[in-house]
Amino acid sequence: MQKRKKAFVEMKNIKKVFPGVIANDNISLKINNGEVVSLLGENGAGKTTLMKILYGMHQADAGTIIVEDREVKINSPHRARELGIGMIHQHFTLVPVNTVVENIMLPLKGKYQPENMKKQINNIGKKYGLNVDPEALISDLPVGFQQRVEIIKALIGNSKLLIMDEPTAVLTPQETERLFDFIREYKSEGNSVIFITHKLNEVMEISDRIVVLRDGKKIGSISKNEADKKRLTKMMIGRDFDFGIEKIKSQTGEKILEIENIFLSSEKRGQILNGLSLTIKAGEIFGVAGVSGNGQEELAEAVAGLKKIDQGDILLDGKSIKNCSVQQIINRGVGYIPADRHRVGLVLDMDLEENLILKSTYNRDYYKYLLFNKERLAENAESKIKDFDIKTASTKSSVRSLSGGNQQKAIIAREVSVGKKLLIASQPTRGLDFGAADYVKKTLESEKRNGKAILLFSNELSEIMELSDRIGVIYEGKIMETFAREDAQIDKIGLLMTGVRGEKSGD
Repeated sequence: MQKRKKAFVEMKNIKKVFPGVIANDNISLKINNGEVVSLLGENGAGKTTLMKILYGMHQADAGTIIVEDREVKINSPHRARELGIGMIHQHFTLVPVNTVVENIMLPLKGKYQPENMKKQINNIGKKYGLNVDPEALISDLPVGFQQRVEIIKALIGNSKLLIMDEPTAVLTPQETERLFDFIREYKSEGNSVIFITHKLNEVMEISDRIVVLRDGKKIGSISKNEADKKRLTKMMIGRDFDFGIEKIKSQTGEKILEIENIFLSSEKRGQILNGLSLTIKAGEIFGVAGVSGNGQEELAEAVAGLKKIDQGDILLDGKSIKNCSVQQIINRGVGYIPADRHRVGLVLDMDLEENLILKSTYNRDYYKYLLFNKERLAENAESKIKDFDIKTASTKSSVRSLSGGNQQKAIIAREVSVGKKLLIASQPTRGLDFGAADYVKKTLESEKRNGKAILLFSNELSEIMELSDRIGVIYEGKIMETFAREDAQIDKIGLLMTGVRGEKSGD
């Protein structure tokens, strides 16, 4: 008979209420030693709130927490770390201008010698395959290495339980596999992991047990052996779900975007874009596939006017926009869905009405004399809430209070409105549950059918393959080859993403 594992932590009847919403409604959860539990649910289901309570960032209104058979009060992250609980947040909590070792020492109490800390960092790196230079600046590290720093920061405190909130949202497939290798090794030592994700394939691969939340309530807990995609989907949303989008043969028109041999560099990183060229026609989605950090973000920002190129040209409808201001490019019909919705896409402390007109403040339709026309702003917001199914208590709600999926819908509603010719979509489904991600994909497909040109960036190769009509593989700031979607081969694209060029493919 198999010995029953002992619980490391139990959360009993946890309740948390925010103004207008019950985030957690009497949720009970048990995590055993040496197991990986995936916490699954749509945006707004209460997953992150529950974990922030366990990590001491929120205080429960009711309920108890038991750690190693002892009832405890966790009133701060420091107290959580004392109890052996660490958390890796979806949005990293690192200071970009500081080094790795400085960031790891920041949350620690007491005196630590940097040299001794560097040794600990190197030892943990070797043990778990999380090697990183302790003296490197955070701002110089790729996203995958920044996540390593977050994990090491938690492990320095001798964590027995790691909470990982959407840990693969910014990782390449290779980085995801390395993360899973770490989780398996960490678990084999009797430690535990709570894995928050929306990706059902990851749930099936890494979990021992799956707990599903919906609308702040615990719907159920099942073992991986009992689970399948259809069952988990129904538990999450309360109904059967039809996956996938209806992909039709692209009916392309005139050239909308032409990028001609552009170069872009920075003092820190040197040459970023290195003679990159591509063309997108009306009614076409052009997907850029590549390992993160090969110039995707800079290319998107160059087309949107946020970065100036050193050489080459960018043409929209045959006319150069390389010297245009951001406002002029917006006026020419370019919308931009940025990769980081918090840092670039939204002003979190503004309300929904204000965020929906951020790129239209020049439009006199929104003014009454010299002031904003409040009725017109409300009408615009109500229209977009209806058209894009944005879940919000009010048009006056702060966007900070919206779930990630609804924040992304707000950005898309605004950018589709201004992007009448070209839509730049950078990581548009990052961190979204499959329902919200499916909505975003269908919106992009619909806008393509409406004759727009779409430049798509995604770290998810499956998403590039699903949505794109043509695919360009980027490596070290240059498009290696382009493929029609029906001619694209995963293995060949994978090699090109690492700089290995095969036989030449046609444009």
